[in-house]
Amino acid sequence: MVTPNPFKTVVIAGVGLIGGSVALGLKGRFLADKIIGYDANPETLKLALALGVIDEGYVTPGDWAQQADLIILATPVGSLARIARDLSSHAREDAVFTDVGSVKGKVTDLLSDLRNFVPGHPMAGSEKAGVTAARASLLENAIWVLTPTANTPLPLLNRVKQLVTKLGANPVVMPPDAHDQLIATISHLPYMTALALTHMVARDERLALLAAGGFRDITRVASGDPRMSRDMVINNKEALREAISRFRKELDQLEEQLDSPEMLFESAMEGKRTRDSLPIVKRSLIPGLFDLVVAIPDKPGEIGRIANILGDKGINIKDIEVLAIREEGGALRLGFETGELLERAHAALNAVGYETRPRGLGQSSL
Repeated sequence: MVTPNPFKTVVIAGVGLIGGSVALGLKGRFLADKIIGYDANPETLKLALALGVIDEGYVTPGDWAQQADLIILATPVGSLARIARDLSSHAREDAVFTDVGSVKGKVTDLLSDLRNFVPGHPMAGSEKAGVTAARASLLENAIWVLTPTANTPLPLLNRVKQLVTKLGANPVVMPPDAHDQLIATISHLPYMTALALTHMVARDERLALLAAGGFRDITRVASGDPRMSRDMVINNKEALREAISRFRKELDQLEEQLDSPEMLFESAMEGKRTRDSLPIVKRSLIPGLFDLVVAIPDKPGEIGRIANILGDKGINIKDIEVLAIREEGGALRLGFETGELLERAHAALNAVGYETRPRGLGQSSL
């Protein structure tokens, strides 16, 4: 059964790490016909255009927003509501809005009257910032939380869930306040802890001299965008205060156990069991392979034809996956062992009229 893509023209408001990664995911899997970038920084838009992340770019709201079927709000949380209202005044009435902000309660309150809004938060990120750090694989296998409100139409929620799934992420639905309470502990508290530790190092040169790989690993999140990080914790401060209070109690208990080696050993064992049981999120579907995504028309025999074309050229396909089905066709991911094989496959398929895009490790070779 052919399932059309849920959206054709997508606006990315805020073309940074997450916004750029979503755009690359949409492009790489042929999930949108056009990606429009909206960002207050013209240099960011120029860079995004040069990198092929977006197809058009605008620094001010305007009638261009009429093209949008979906508007993804990827700005810092502090400016997200204002950007949404600026764009909604120009967008069509049937345009769908979603966001990628790490705080949901305040955002949904501020945008409670925004039509067709499906709040969301992909649980993905990096200590690097900006569109140059964006990559489609950042979203693969990530949990993508959707937090509908009483005003969110169920059909729209399902359309956004469908898009999230096609991007390779795993949609999870929960209320906004539940999301904020959970995220305060697993995301915002670690950020505040990393700040505290790095501040201690900054105030003692001897600590800085000894800080090595392990310390860098546990404080990695302190290297994120300071403005976005500040906005996320400020806008979730009540839930974060509660998490900090619980963390203090845990530290107090561990401090007391310094005089009780057996109890501290049990705590250490519990910590190891918990840490070892956490799922490992693989950010690419087949690590180590060079991937090529191929747009294919919806007619019988296309996959076999592609395999025969490459087979005749002596190009071995190590992995194959149907990524998406759309009204006029679909997308196929082909995995190759080397970048050289990927380049040959790219050339061979383009020569007979297939549209292809490299992804993952092979992306830098073309």
